[in-house]
Amino acid sequence: MESQVFYRKWRPQTLAEVAGQGHVTQTLLNALSSGNISHAYLFCGPRGTGKTSTGRILSKAVNCTANGKGEPCNTCEMCMAITEGRAMDVIEIDAASNRGIDEIRSLRERVNYAPGKARYKVYIIDEFHMLTKEASNALLKTLEEPPSYVIFILATTEAHKVLPTIMSRCQRFDFHRVRQNDIAAKLQKICDSEGIKIEREALNLLAKNSTGSLRDAENLLEKLFTHYGADINLAQVRDMLGITGNERIKELAEHIINGNITDGIKTINAINNDGFDLKQLNRELIAYLRGLLLLKTGYSSDLDYTPEEMAVLAELAKKSNLEQILKSIKIFGKLELNLDSYSTLPLELAMVDCSLSSAEVNATPAARPQTAVSDAKPLKPTTAAHPVKKIVKAEPEVAAEVEEEKKAALPVDSVKEAKEEIIEAAAAGNKAADYGNKLEFLCANWKNVIENAPDNAKRSPALAILRSAGVKPVAFDNNTVVLSFRFPVHKDKIEEPENNKVAAKIISNFIGQVCEVRCLYEPEENHLVREIQKIGGQIVEVEEKWT
Repeated sequence: MESQVFYRKWRPQTLAEVAGQGHVTQTLLNALSSGNISHAYLFCGPRGTGKTSTGRILSKAVNCTANGKGEPCNTCEMCMAITEGRAMDVIEIDAASNRGIDEIRSLRERVNYAPGKARYKVYIIDEFHMLTKEASNALLKTLEEPPSYVIFILATTEAHKVLPTIMSRCQRFDFHRVRQNDIAAKLQKICDSEGIKIEREALNLLAKNSTGSLRDAENLLEKLFTHYGADINLAQVRDMLGITGNERIKELAEHIINGNITDGIKTINAINNDGFDLKQLNRELIAYLRGLLLLKTGYSSDLDYTPEEMAVLAELAKKSNLEQILKSIKIFGKLELNLDSYSTLPLELAMVDCSLSSAEVNATPAARPQTAVSDAKPLKPTTAAHPVKKIVKAEPEVAAEVEEEKKAALPVDSVKEAKEEIIEAAAAGNKAADYGNKLEFLCANWKNVIENAPDNAKRSPALAILRSAGVKPVAFDNNTVVLSFRFPVHKDKIEEPENNKVAAKIISNFIGQVCEVRCLYEPEENHLVREIQKIGGQIVEVEEKWT
């Protein structure tokens, strides 16, 4: 007998065998039993979820000579011919390689010929979204009113690319990613039939890494069987998938939470030296941090860990806080590891960044007053979609209430220390009285503002951005400093909440009062505005330029 790959050998032959798509198969069974068969179906969903297989089963069901009102018998001549791919009246077309209007014109001509042996002529068009717009439009009329003996089954992984006019002429079924338990059950059935002995943990790991695609899981199982034989363990699956294992990931997560940069970088390089995939390492680390986040928020039902692993995770959760975990997930989640480069530098930088963030979160009480000074919420960033933004002047009473609320949120000692800190900072630049207003003072001493930044702000990227060319204060009103940026990338960076707080902290500590920072993009110098400001003019309205 001809050898077949697992995903073809174990392709479902009845609707009941289609894994994880009960909402689709039950509806089709009801339609078959009642005889309400549609002339066109659209099967949408991720790869490897059974779309084409369901199309073939449906073509057998409607043409089965033994039944025709439910599941196919798979024993009659018509069912066997369709299963073996030799039925002339069931035509499968790959739209990726037959996507032009000429192919569709040929199909329209063949549609008019009655089926030879079958009850229905079935056209299964795979990757339907690959058809050109002209080809799709050419199929419209035939798809809407085909001959009574024709059924169209269209399968696609990208439903959003299918024309709405096509979609409205079909019965649509959305296939879901197959659940991990369903994949594991199907793989276990294959292993039992093929004589493969595999550990349950290894089977679950295979199912987890298939990301909802049963075909991918079957391919991975066959690859393992070919390489290791009929006895497969968890270590072999991890090695084949390039997975580091929970122990190394747990170590790395602990170093991140504890802010241990040296040991964290050592772990990253040790994993890299062992030949593991860095992208896979990053995915595992994010998944582990996600588990830590869910456990910290009190939701643990979705965590696939052993009781021992859950105990370790719970212990780590006690040492961390939500803000720290969230920052770590965001930092590692933004990494773009190049497939052509095996450098550990992006992971190392992320490790350092997480540790610095952890240090700020876990700062000692003596360092907290500076953070308290910068707790003023930044104004909503201006965007090009809103051409006009106004700086609205608050009433003195409202400003006083805001200050009182900020003070009330701090312990008494912290408020006292925060006041003393501002006084000391103001003393260093207490020549503001020599200038007409705070804006002139800031403009004249902008370099000093940056140079006298607090120590714990000097390691922030915000300070480097404020030092860049084209960044300058252009307005000071109602405790709000408006900074002008010549380059939009600098403006976008300062508008990030963390950078905005640091910028506000730097300016607040120099001028001796709590202020907020707002950003304005000005690609060109407006010399008229500058001249007016020199003679005492003030900006009362800021208008964004359309881009």
